[in-house]
Amino acid sequence: MQAYVAAASACQRTGTRLVFWPVMDGTEDSADRPGRGRDAARDRRGRLAERLRLQSVFLAIIAFAVILFLLVQARFLLISLVTAIILFSLTADAINAIGRMRVAGARIPPWLASVVALMLIAAGLTTLSALILGQANTVLATALSYTDRSAQAIAGLFGWLGQDVEAAILQSMRSIEIGSYLTTVASQAGSLLSATVLIVLFVGFLFAERLWFHDKLTNLYGDASRAERVGDIIGTIMRRVNRYLLVKGLVSLVTGAIVYAITRVAGLDLALAMAILTFVLNFIPSIGSIVATVMVAIVALVQTNDVWVAAMLFVVVGVVQFTIGNVIDPMLMGRALRLSSFGIIISLAFWGAVWGLPGMFLAVPIMVAVMIACSTIHVLRPVAILLSREGLPDGPEAGAGRAAG
Repeated sequence: MQAYVAAASACQRTGTRLVFWPVMDGTEDSADRPGRGRDAARDRRGRLAERLRLQSVFLAIIAFAVILFLLVQARFLLISLVTAIILFSLTADAINAIGRMRVAGARIPPWLASVVALMLIAAGLTTLSALILGQANTVLATALSYTDRSAQAIAGLFGWLGQDVEAAILQSMRSIEIGSYLTTVASQAGSLLSATVLIVLFVGFLFAERLWFHDKLTNLYGDASRAERVGDIIGTIMRRVNRYLLVKGLVSLVTGAIVYAITRVAGLDLALAMAILTFVLNFIPSIGSIVATVMVAIVALVQTNDVWVAAMLFVVVGVVQFTIGNVIDPMLMGRALRLSSFGIIISLAFWGAVWGLPGMFLAVPIMVAVMIACSTIHVLRPVAILLSREGLPDGPEAGAGRAAG
């Protein structure tokens, strides 16, 4: 105040004006400072969360690439392991049934039941491998003898386009070294023996581990209830996969027998090979039956060189495949599988690209296991809903129970 009076007196003596400028003492900024601080902290948290999301996405992509690389590099070992797990799942109930049997008043011990089951699996796989190898040799010898005739038969299908087109196609067909391709296929079929030995070893170790599997689950989770829940999930996967494989095996066996009868009546040389091919390919959903039908028609065309006979066999076998695949198969399968048709196609494409033809056979069992496992995890449950047919991976009964609740 004294400074103000002195300044005013000086201005009066000199005749100048006294101008006041507002002085900011920080009180106005201090009122807005907490709001700006909160906004800055919120922005920092948002940027940090975005960086973490990007980091998670990149880590997921890297992890997927690494897993895909390992799946491709170790496919022979992994295919044998998955096949062994499926065989173990199919025979586990049978082993339990044998273990409950009594011989002369004494119950059969579990280890003896496991040994008997392992011997039966080894004998069955060896017989199947020998049968496939024998038919592969037959097909190889027959195909080599029909190489030139097959080229003429296929070229003859395009005769209506003119002689020049037919001649060009015939020359192109003859330029293909079919013998080398057939030899490569036969050599790949020879690896069945080594795969059979590896599968039998895996199944034997799984049988040995099943005696302590429940104790291992309990010790792993440290909680008997959680271990029991995981055991129930594994049991659900095994039951659904077993039902699918048993029904599919029965349907494929009937289809193969009918195709054998049809091709035998038609007088085809490869009737048994076509029946085995039909039985095997029918385990590939949607695509396998189409390929098997086309193969029967091609074999008929090459052997008889008659388009009408090939067309008749194509229609008859196609009607059989359509009737069994679209009427009998769904009736026997019921609602046990409940997989999305589009999901099955995607699974076939993925596992076929990763593991080849064996991956296409294993695509549906793997998809069933993935759907059931994802349905038990809250974060992954949307994946299970997408993989299921009606959006009910737990089954229609469970879905009705949730809706009623």
